[in-house]
Amino acid sequence: MGRVIGIDFGERRIGIAVSDETETISSVVSGIEVGSIKDCIDNVKAAAEEYKAKEIVVGLPINMDGSKGPSAEKAINFCEKLKQELSIPVLTYDERLTTKQGESILLSADMSRAKRKKKIDKLAAQIMLQGYLDSKKKGD
Repeated sequence: MGRVIGIDFGERRIGIAVSDETETISSVVSGIEVGSIKDCIDNVKAAAEEYKAKEIVVGLPINMDGSKGPSAEKAINFCEKLKQELSIPVLTYDERLTTKQGESILLSADMSRAKRKKKIDKLAAQIMLQGYLDSKKKGD
């Protein structure tokens, strides 16, 4: 087995999460302010090397009706650029409602809006990656 990196790609920030070596549990790694796409790719490459990742999963923000909007297209483009830079598989995974789930968790922790803003992308990446890992175990 190996580790899987999960990415929540956003216009202002990206969240990064990583699985344990048994691909059972995901944990928050970091959040990165988005500058250039090259900087984002360099940060993801560094995380992949540090954690010896065997694959990367980029959250795909699909609309509730199943359509792909501008955010999904940006995530797909980012995923394509990662594929060109890395020698490990890079794929997408439906991340519908992960940000809402994360927001709910942070609200229940009575966290201020400013603190929630800084943590939401990391938590969304962790929730999305956990969903991906669970679906792999089930064979979905």
